[in-house]
Amino acid sequence: MDLDLDSLDFAGALGFDRSATGVAPRRLPEWTRPQIVDPAFALMVAMPAGVRIRLRTDSPSISLGLMVTRLAMNGEAAPPAVVELLDGAGALLDEAAIEEGIVISVDRRTGAIEFLPGDEAGVTLRTGTESGSPRNLEVWLPHDAGVEVRRVSVAEGSQVEAASADTRRRWVHYGSSISHCLEADRPTGSWPVVTARLADLNLQHLGFAGQAQLDQFVARTIRDLPADVITLKLGINLVNADSMRERTFVPAVHGFLDTIREGHPTTPIVVISPIICPVAESRPGPTFVDDAGQFVVPTDRPSTMFEGALTLERIRELLETIVAVRQATDSNLRYVNGLELFGPDDVVSPGLPDGLHPDAAGYRLMGERAHRLLFAD
Repeated sequence: MDLDLDSLDFAGALGFDRSATGVAPRRLPEWTRPQIVDPAFALMVAMPAGVRIRLRTDSPSISLGLMVTRLAMNGEAAPPAVVELLDGAGALLDEAAIEEGIVISVDRRTGAIEFLPGDEAGVTLRTGTESGSPRNLEVWLPHDAGVEVRRVSVAEGSQVEAASADTRRRWVHYGSSISHCLEADRPTGSWPVVTARLADLNLQHLGFAGQAQLDQFVARTIRDLPADVITLKLGINLVNADSMRERTFVPAVHGFLDTIREGHPTTPIVVISPIICPVAESRPGPTFVDDAGQFVVPTDRPSTMFEGALTLERIRELLETIVAVRQATDSNLRYVNGLELFGPDDVVSPGLPDGLHPDAAGYRLMGERAHRLLFAD
């Protein structure tokens, strides 16, 4: 029995791309679309990190038809896109790995991009539910691939209704690739999701790989969202792209916070600085990928280009100062040093395989540490 896609609850989605074949959730609202000028940002918005389909049913299975768009980086095979089924208590019931669909092959070293066509994937997830005993279920969509949902089906004659309202505290998190967690091995493996599950929070996931550039349309989005707590993990993408100097970074952070405070005058906000990235700690970006697949920074940068350039060490100092200055009139603002989430001792184990991003184990560790640092009390 096919369900009406327009009637489903896509928790974590703030907009949709709709076509004759299905619906694709987006993680920013429709009004932001014309302000997104980078195609890479548009793709990250279309990757449904933290987005889950919530429903209540007694069906023994849920079937989905998905057109998935996966990324293959630097000549490596695109990882499978994983779908997970959880019950209302957060227990994993079933999962599936998708290798069908479109593949976008990107060579970061040369900038070459190739689109490889593919087919729709059919996925069936077992719920373990007995007929006549409906329960709340969540289908977590892939965090690292674009997804068009073309079909959601349950067994004929099954009861289907809206899931019970999610009354947990609402956490809005904004960050970079190290929040998006493309290297995680499953949707619930990104560190914000690990933290949210440990702290029993309703997560709005606004981690955008490569795109945490303090865009004002993101600040306005956060301003307008319901939130019981807000966290902002800032800095690494500004070094990666060498997109700001100290002169523009400091007022941009203040402006980002000012905008959010328009809608959340007393909501707790935590500003989190970057985790360790050895090559960019004391040298400014931009970063690029070398032939060995490692992130590196230029070594031949003219000395005249260093004035006001941002390093991770300097960004941490600036963020701590910005928060300290604002705390004089904002007692609900806090600073956390990103090195407490993933620091120098972690470079060896669990490690930074590409010199910038943790792997799946590293993200789980970050999630556990974030739970203790941010929400243990």
